[in-house]
Amino acid sequence: MLSNFVVSLIRTYVPLAVGFALTWLASSLKVVVDPSSQAGLVALMVAVLSAAYYFLARLLEKQWPWLGVLLGAVAAPKYEKKQ
Repeated sequence: MLSNFVVSLIRTYVPLAVGFALTWLASSLKVVVDPSSQAGLVALMVAVLSAAYYFLARLLEKQWPWLGVLLGAVAAPKYEKKQ
């Protein structure tokens, strides 16, 4: 069983990887962008697509918990309150 820390890292980085992959896919469609704007646009696209993917995966996970696999781990980490 993975520790809560590892699960939290997986569920953070899987959406980033998906956002990167979607951005790469969009850029492979040969859309022409001004070279001076390209780096900023790519960074923005990765951020927006990653956030959208995470949001959608979390919504789906609320309805069907097994879809947590879209975030790389079925169960969300469980944090204990320290007293």
